[in-house]
Amino acid sequence: MAFPTQAKTKDPPLLRYEDSRVSMACTYTIVVYGTDARQLPLIVSAALDEVDRIDNLMNNYKPESALSRINQEGSKGPVVVEPELFNFIQLCVRYSQESDGAFDITVGPLMKAWGFFRGEGRIPWTFELWNILRKVGYQQLILNPKERTVQFARSGMELDLGGIAKGYAVDRVVSLLQEYNVKRAFVSAGGSTVYGLGSPPNGDGWEVNIRDPIYPNDPRKRAGVVILKNRSLSVSGNYEKFFRVRGVTYSHIMDPRTGRPVENMLSVAVLTDTGVDGDALDDVFYVQGVEKSKIYLQKHPGAEVFLFLPEADRQWKMVHLK
Repeated sequence: MAFPTQAKTKDPPLLRYEDSRVSMACTYTIVVYGTDARQLPLIVSAALDEVDRIDNLMNNYKPESALSRINQEGSKGPVVVEPELFNFIQLCVRYSQESDGAFDITVGPLMKAWGFFRGEGRIPWTFELWNILRKVGYQQLILNPKERTVQFARSGMELDLGGIAKGYAVDRVVSLLQEYNVKRAFVSAGGSTVYGLGSPPNGDGWEVNIRDPIYPNDPRKRAGVVILKNRSLSVSGNYEKFFRVRGVTYSHIMDPRTGRPVENMLSVAVLTDTGVDGDALDDVFYVQGVEKSKIYLQKHPGAEVFLFLPEADRQWKMVHLK
């Protein structure tokens, strides 16, 4: 006896949706693929709302944010902090401990001293810098997990999460997209931290250019290309915020231990499994330089790093570690 064969149903076509929003001092862009034309805009809008929520929590430029409240009151006594922010600060301290202070969220006073907080850039006097360094150091953060409080050991301390909060926001967006069963997406925090979820149609992953550290705004030039599939790329470069005095470039990437901008490094790009890991590690590798980065990378076997060093005549060389 013959049985009729069931007709094969075609998969619905994949639709592409993209939206952007300015938040956390950069443009967040989200690209998603799915089959529901009505749901995709709602999902992306919810994801961008999540970025805004984190911005309102962790932005030290906003006086009403939870982070600003810590900065305003932390020198007076213990400040009760909501669980999400407290856990995040604890994570940042672990990065500091692991890197011997190359990454440190207590750099707030340094950023102000060098004019990178709503300023045009300036070189602080030596005595001024010495005085400010007394207010910098993760060891002076007093965290009480039981009471969930944060306190500063010295007056004038300030937290600055600018070097890692974008990566956290990218991770939160990716998690939210996965909750909505989105399997193909690309999330970019101003290009400095990006994440490729799954892969685009007809591709093995999301192709991302690493900017030329000498000519970062020239689309015809690039330092390399990476393919992201369930992977993050984070980049720190001296071209993001800087000023020049008498031919010397001073960038916003500080060595928290010396209190001075890092020299002899143009940019660092890091491949990791999460945006928050990448945001912390690109700063660590930038501050540590090539030789110490080789040792430190052993603590993060899944990471891959590209260090771009200055050469004569406005050239650069790349050191690839993995």
